[in-house]
Amino acid sequence: MLIYKIFRRPEWDELKRAGFTRGAPVDLADGYIHFSTAQQVAETAARHFAQESDLVLVAVETERLGDALRWEPSRGGDLFPHLYRELRLEDVVWDKSLPLGATGHIFPEGML
Repeated sequence: MLIYKIFRRPEWDELKRAGFTRGAPVDLADGYIHFSTAQQVAETAARHFAQESDLVLVAVETERLGDALRWEPSRGGDLFPHLYRELRLEDVVWDKSLPLGATGHIFPEGML
């Protein structure tokens, strides 16, 4: 199953340079890396990145993350995937730009 992480461009560039990340400031503060499912990611973008345009959407296969991935209740009681280790570049299946359009972020065709 694919799960998704939204990065600001400098965060993504740093992950590519270093080969890993412990996440954005919110991830560091919470002690894990926040992910969303395909059903959750549009609301995550709208809620946490509403006016940001230079974003990167990253897809990760859950099987690559092993026991470090936990499903925990969050927004509205939904279970969200949380990664309790660094995210490695080798974990990433694909990355795509996530531009901001007139009515919100424009996700890759067929994803939502």
